[in-house]
Amino acid sequence: MIERVPVWAGVSEGWGVSPYRGCAHACVGCGARSGHGRLGLDAGRDFETRVVVRPNVVVRLRAELARWGGEPVAVGVSGDVYQVAERTYRLMPGVVAALAEAGVPFTVYTKSPLVLRDAGVLAEAGASVAVSIAFVDERIRRGVEPGAVGAQARLELVSALVEAGVACRVRMGPVLPLLSDAADQLGATVRRIAAAGAVAVEPVVLRLPPGTREWYLEWLGGAHPELVGRYEELYDRSGLPSAGYEERIVGQIGQLCRAYGLACGAGVAERREPRFGQLALV
Repeated sequence: MIERVPVWAGVSEGWGVSPYRGCAHACVGCGARSGHGRLGLDAGRDFETRVVVRPNVVVRLRAELARWGGEPVAVGVSGDVYQVAERTYRLMPGVVAALAEAGVPFTVYTKSPLVLRDAGVLAEAGASVAVSIAFVDERIRRGVEPGAVGAQARLELVSALVEAGVACRVRMGPVLPLLSDAADQLGATVRRIAAAGAVAVEPVVLRLPPGTREWYLEWLGGAHPELVGRYEELYDRSGLPSAGYEERIVGQIGQLCRAYGLACGAGVAERREPRFGQLALV
């Protein structure tokens, strides 16, 4: 149940748990698309419309946490844990409780306002929530994140989580080369994130692992055909952008964070004491 986080995920944790595989947000550049192929499903429409639910996630998670070494865990790498399916299955309260009781530091990755339903238990658990806001241009959002709420709703979500006492940072990603990486676009995004009250910004440049690469480039060929060749030059076979480009973008965002008084990066998660200690044998 607790799995290695692949490099394409662009998160700081090395391990993750995902109650859902696939995501109705339908983000064309989502790196998790590649995992659907291992389930015998395609990384395109199946990823968006055939979400795999893991109803036994809490039972299995508790069993694995009983022998877990305490490393930080990312929650929601293979699909947004607060997408529409969570309204029906309500798996997250149990996942949060299991991690909190084991004293394991964890970060919930989401772009859905449904996370506010669990704000109280997340704050009590000492969880960190990373809200994805890659850009604030609605024209881009409608093209690449058609099933997700807009940037303004996510900025309001950040403010609401902070108000509820939840440690909240913004995962500013994926930054889209040649589409959302201009200096004025990055500046506008960081400025509005700072105004929302986030504690930090975690910059992530778009990854294109197999599965995601084909789906994204198909979309790009229809929406911006002049950019396809430039993407093919920028990305290596594994789906990572050139080191020089990534360093430049992350450096620009870091400078903007300093200007607006924000931390840049994920920070270091601290292990908490388990809620229920082991009973002493008398």
